[in-house]
Amino acid sequence: MKFFTVSPSPHVHGRDSIQSLMFGVILALMPALAVSIYFFGPGAIIVTAIAVGSCLFFEYTIQKYLLKVTPTINDGSAIVTGLLLAFNVPSNLPVWIIIVGSLVAIGVGKMTFGGLGNNPFNPALVGRVFMLISFPVAMTSWPVPKGFQTSYADAVTGATPLGVIKEGLGNGSTVPQLMDQIPSHMQLFMGEMGGSMGEIAGFALILGLIFMLYKKIITWHIPGSILITVLVFTGILWLANPEKYPDPLFELLTGGILLGAIFMATDYVTSPMTIKGMWIFGIGIGVITVLIRAFGSYPEGVSFAILIMNAFVPIINKYVKPKRFGEEVSHG
Repeated sequence: MKFFTVSPSPHVHGRDSIQSLMFGVILALMPALAVSIYFFGPGAIIVTAIAVGSCLFFEYTIQKYLLKVTPTINDGSAIVTGLLLAFNVPSNLPVWIIIVGSLVAIGVGKMTFGGLGNNPFNPALVGRVFMLISFPVAMTSWPVPKGFQTSYADAVTGATPLGVIKEGLGNGSTVPQLMDQIPSHMQLFMGEMGGSMGEIAGFALILGLIFMLYKKIITWHIPGSILITVLVFTGILWLANPEKYPDPLFELLTGGILLGAIFMATDYVTSPMTIKGMWIFGIGIGVITVLIRAFGSYPEGVSFAILIMNAFVPIINKYVKPKRFGEEVSHG
């Protein structure tokens, strides 16, 4: 006789584990890391090593000695946090600031809420925004990319393309005039611009996206909704007043749009569970980013946009969910 077994969810088990998914993300970040090292030299290596090492150290120490639980640094999530934190800062950031940012990312952004799976906000962005608010000068001194000629301690700094636009508009210049001071779109795509380690070289970030989609680590819905939203709204602004607003492609290739859309907004814990929820989440990030860039005091707004929408994820998950199996649907 065969029995019908009833059991609680989950009912389907796959081969994926937290460890395999995290290390998949790490592999996807490697092209962008390689490009960062190529353009920023030793500074990129130092910042990445300090950020990853600090995140591993603080996660192990907090879990073992404060929370009294078995450390989970082998799952790879602390490495991902460290890499993303490094990708969001200048390659000449002082070591002690990186360590403080790592402590905030892991201690406040992750462990305060109970560790992986419980944190409502992306830990790397929590650390990044804390550093930006606490150490604004250091966090906005961007090294000029000169490869291994770039000195970590005494790097020559300059404005990012978005910074050039924001400052120039404030001084009465027009966007077409300012574009002469900015690398071409192809140079931006290849990474020849100042900025944080992870926001340069769009092609390397897109390679990471392709890899994660192929491995089914993420779906296209969140990155797609963010990028489409930014394209649409920056396109409207550009068509309305090209003297004041840059073209949509420039907006996509500069700042943290690609990094945020591909690697940070797609964080499993802090993003919605349903496809419809992902679209709402991504559109919200895109709209807030464009509003901050176009009308705010900051030249960049991706980090703030993601954190703001992270706060709405519980509401999105509650009110945007599929019908229960067997639930009666009204045909009214």
